[in-house]
Amino acid sequence: MSTHGGRPATLQLGGGHLAAGLEARLLGLAEGDEATFELAPADAFGERSPQLVQALSRDAFDASADLDSDYAPGDVVEFNRPDGGRLAGVLKQRDEQRVLVDFNHPLAGMPVRFSVRVIGVL
Repeated sequence: MSTHGGRPATLQLGGGHLAAGLEARLLGLAEGDEATFELAPADAFGERSPQLVQALSRDAFDASADLDSDYAPGDVVEFNRPDGGRLAGVLKQRDEQRVLVDFNHPLAGMPVRFSVRVIGVL
């Protein structure tokens, strides 16, 4: 994905919204600076975790997901959390009894290359 040539991404450093490895590479860049760097999975979106692949009962899935959608394997599904927030996962499999959902970030376990151009610092 690239925002070069389009609407730029706006980032806030120091708020815990970005991976520490990414923040470390961005800190100190000034307006007009350009940089390209690759982050290992642990420094970007983390390693894949088998514990984040969850089997849900079909009843639990239906109670939380948007019933108006016809989900298929590979679709991103948003679930209601008990605190009112939302949680997204990728549907892996489903049948009449259960649904398998991967809650890992889609880029977890992959090295990520960033190419940045700082257009402004607030």
